[in-house]
Amino acid sequence: MSDAEREQQIDYLDVEINLLRPATPFMRDHQRVILTGFAIWVLTTFGPITATRLAPGLMTQPMPILQFPLHYFLLAVVAPSAALLLSFWYCKKRDQIDEKYGIEQGIPETETAETVPEDVTAADGGVSE
Repeated sequence: MSDAEREQQIDYLDVEINLLRPATPFMRDHQRVILTGFAIWVLTTFGPITATRLAPGLMTQPMPILQFPLHYFLLAVVAPSAALLLSFWYCKKRDQIDEKYGIEQGIPETETAETVPEDVTAADGGVSE
């Protein structure tokens, strides 16, 4: 039996949700992605701060080409860039997990004039014309 078939047979109303020990393979895979991304985020965000505290002489020296202090460059450029890249990485990994377990994201249907009943009141309190 594949992971997707096993996942479809799980009744989530009967499964105990535990963040530290996920009960289903989908939850375990998703937790692994979240924890990996969190660890990378912590390193890219707090690593330069910690390094500046531990080695202020090295981290406050100007970089050879840009002439910015290293800690400034890491916090001003690398940390936000890493957060943006982690967002794209998470989306890609989540799509892979969804595909692995056969989860499809539906596109909501938009209402058109043909699908809206005539007796529906407009959201602003007026009557639809």
